[in-house]
Amino acid sequence: MVRFSVERARLAQRLIAERVVEKDELAGGVRSVGGVDVSYVGDLAVTAATVVDAKSLKLVDKSLAKVRVEFPYVPTLLAFREAGPMIAAVKKLRSKPDVLLVDGNGRLHPLGAGIACQVGLALDIPTVGVAKKLLCGSIGEWRGDEAPVLVGDRVAGAALKLGSKIIYVSVGHKVSLKTAVELVRALTRRGYGLPEPLRLAHAEAVAAARALRGSGSKGKPLFL
Repeated sequence: MVRFSVERARLAQRLIAERVVEKDELAGGVRSVGGVDVSYVGDLAVTAATVVDAKSLKLVDKSLAKVRVEFPYVPTLLAFREAGPMIAAVKKLRSKPDVLLVDGNGRLHPLGAGIACQVGLALDIPTVGVAKKLLCGSIGEWRGDEAPVLVGDRVAGAALKLGSKIIYVSVGHKVSLKTAVELVRALTRRGYGLPEPLRLAHAEAVAAARALRGSGSKGKPLFL
């Protein structure tokens, strides 16, 4: 196990937060959108990345990566455990997405530097954080199916009601919160609680992890 320093990680997050771009840098438009999610088999992170067509929502590409994690789970420091595996899976895609949806938070983080920010900066692509649970902050006034999420006096993200579920959307990198919310709405099929790229990535990661457990070996490589 690599020695992990919470203090150094917090310093890194403060530096990351300063570099995040919260405006749209989507000059070519959004034709394809990716999703990335992680499942675990022991200390192996089994990560799936997907790409869907932004209009049809049909799957265009997918990849898997298996990475042994070296850092412990520490609340609000998830990126130091999962960003590496996510980046590895995205880099294996043959079709690069215009925007990447990340399972986790972006600006909706105590220091404004969640995993979607770190992945976006590392890959230099627009990213959006989509989380299933509220990490921090408080939900403001609901207007229809949307409410701001406040961290102190900062609007750090948005809560969205998708059917019976609530998800939390925030800026990762190179995208505005308004656009992030619009993308998540447009990419979510009726009856589902997650946008399609992330729903597919989650299913792929869970299936791959289940298959790996069933194989009885943690040492076999995973390929698509």
